[in-house]
Amino acid sequence: MSTFLIKNAKIVNEGSLFEGDVLIENEIISQIGESISAKPNYTIVDAEGSFLLPGVIDDQVHFREPGLTHKGTIATESKAAVAGGTTSFIEQPNTVPNAITQELLEQKYEIARQSSYANYSFMMGGTNTNLDELLKTNPKNVAGIKLFLGSSTGNMLVDDQEALEKIFSSTKMLIAVHCEDEGTIKANLEQYKAEYGENIPVKFHHLIRSTEACYLSSSRAIELAKKTGARLHVFHLSTAKEMELFTNKIPLEEKQITAEVCVHHLWFTDKDYETKGSLIKWNPAVKTQDDQDALWKALLDDRIDVIATDHAPHTLEEKNNPYTSSPSGGPLVQHSLVLMMEAYAKGKISVEKIVEKMCHNPARIFKIEKRGFVREGYFADLVIVNPHLPWNVKKENLLYKCGWSPIEGMNLKSRVTHTFVNGKLVYQNGKVKEVLAGQRLTFDRE
Repeated sequence: MSTFLIKNAKIVNEGSLFEGDVLIENEIISQIGESISAKPNYTIVDAEGSFLLPGVIDDQVHFREPGLTHKGTIATESKAAVAGGTTSFIEQPNTVPNAITQELLEQKYEIARQSSYANYSFMMGGTNTNLDELLKTNPKNVAGIKLFLGSSTGNMLVDDQEALEKIFSSTKMLIAVHCEDEGTIKANLEQYKAEYGENIPVKFHHLIRSTEACYLSSSRAIELAKKTGARLHVFHLSTAKEMELFTNKIPLEEKQITAEVCVHHLWFTDKDYETKGSLIKWNPAVKTQDDQDALWKALLDDRIDVIATDHAPHTLEEKNNPYTSSPSGGPLVQHSLVLMMEAYAKGKISVEKIVEKMCHNPARIFKIEKRGFVREGYFADLVIVNPHLPWNVKKENLLYKCGWSPIEGMNLKSRVTHTFVNGKLVYQNGKVKEVLAGQRLTFDRE
């Protein structure tokens, strides 16, 4: 294995930014210093003028394998991930078949072992009837339990209140939830169908999957978590109203209820439906400018703990169907970090805060062992980002299997130039190396 010496980097870690060098030996960050002397066997990487960050940990992706591999595979989407600086991902259970038994869950780990460019973990899926299987989940090598409290892509809706309460009160594992109230959405949809039939204009998506649908579901989940003492993580928040449900009054390590926002909810608003159409149709929906402003405020004041993508590729053909049959979701994992760096360039967020929300906090929340930080003795999952290397997002440089992006045509100021996974250089200057460096994530839990 190569020994890499990264020189002259602006190292961003744990709230500080300092210039220095990092030595990588045998998968591990072996030394961090102001100036580390090179030896003949070292491969030197000069990071002059660039930031060196811990690899991004994306706590919510849908890589589609098994069963929906025409949209994406663990190989294709993890390749896109490392090109964008994401070195670890946590994938969701609504694949085909749904990962709702231990056997089906382990089959996904085996696929990743053979094909992933990035580190990986897979969530165990909860249903109304699989509590016994859920309780067999190993907290040391599975990220957590995922519950869909509003139906999204797949058929995993948990809507039995008794079953839900049993799950919440029976496990100490982190429970991650998709919160949208099904009854509210169905009633709204019928109302718009009565007027427009199947061809509902996509600009109404955020009124169908409304603020009320989100708030009703997330407030109930939080109430149940407080009642049972469950460890709850609320995925992809999208509304101003929901921000009142979360606190910044206690340190992250003491929070029993944590919150995530996705890049697309920070980037797009309902005004963008006019030009982007179904390409920005997500569940929960992209909402108003006021909602986006509130999400940014909560992110910066630490009521929201994590930035993720909910990366969920579909083919363009599928996305271009009429509203009622056009699936929700889109590909983002190759561009999440550079989009946040655009916000940094505009003065909306510091690089230190980006690292906190995309690298440190996912590691803290899920208790991931030895990842998410630039620390001696930790796995060398590292990313070099040049903030002054403009490029244009176009079809030719997309690595998603679905072959499209909602930000195609956009000029970006920052570029990921190098990505290391477990000490291996997996991406350099526009090229992913054929190095399957990914490892199964492990967790520091009882």
